Amino acid sequence: MKYYLVDAFADKVFEGNPAGVCVLDSPISESLMQKIAAENNISVTAFAVKKSPGNYYIRWFKPEKEIGLCGHATLALAFVISNYYEPDIKTINCESASENFMILVDKNTFEMDFPAFELTSCKVTPLIEEVLGFKPREAVLGRDLILLVDSEQQVKNARPNFELMKKIPIGEGMHITASSDQYDFVSRCFFPKIGMQEDPVCGSAHCGLAAYWAKKLEKDELVARQHSQRGGTLYCRSKDGRVKIKGKAVLYSEAELYIQS
Repeated sequence: MKYYLVDAFADKVFEGNPAGVCVLDSPISESLMQKIAAENNISVTAFAVKKSPGNYYIRWFKPEKEIGLCGHATLALAFVISNYYEPDIKTINCESASENFMILVDKNTFEMDFPAFELTSCKVTPLIEEVLGFKPREAVLGRDLILLVDSEQQVKNARPNFELMKKIPIGEGMHITASSDQYDFVSRCFFPKIGMQEDPVCGSAHCGLAAYWAKKLEKDELVARQHSQRGGTLYCRSKDGRVKIKGKAVLYSEAELYIQS
């Protein structure tokens, strides 16, 4: 079984967010997928079963458990399919348990079409202030808690308390975000509740972040930068309840897994 390690939302290796990818001719057991994800211990591994040319069924596994959606691993999967399995492909149709969506391929750029998260305003609580060490300007809730802060520098310099963050009762993750002179917006994304302090570049988080900034800036097309240590750039388009997220990827390694399905 082939296993690829790809840096997603990256122009060169050691940038963006690494993901494992396995493209399969036939399904393997859920138990085996979980063991592969745990053995390689990458944040997310995407498994795709080819149903027909250009059509794939996808599942995503963290080392600890299966998850419902992962943007950066999906982008990594598109990179692998277009470079090693269907080199002339322009459109990849994806099915999953949570959502069916499409990926457009343009050379080494991949555009994913995801549902936008619905957002509602919420209160900035004393606990949120204590987690950050300062008071954000506003808060909204979708899948994750999004906090608007004063400046790009404040996003870069934030040192949140991750143990306290686990006690915030709302949101799977917590994101801090601000406007930027170079980009439409910048962010950092934290997920200590599911075992990850900071996600280097989170595609699915931008299903909320892009929708939030599209409304705030009154524009559909946005360029975003995630200010993690690795860093990554995402090109987003938010319209009609969908978010299209575009980025590049690079191959870090290719391996053969000597296991039986």
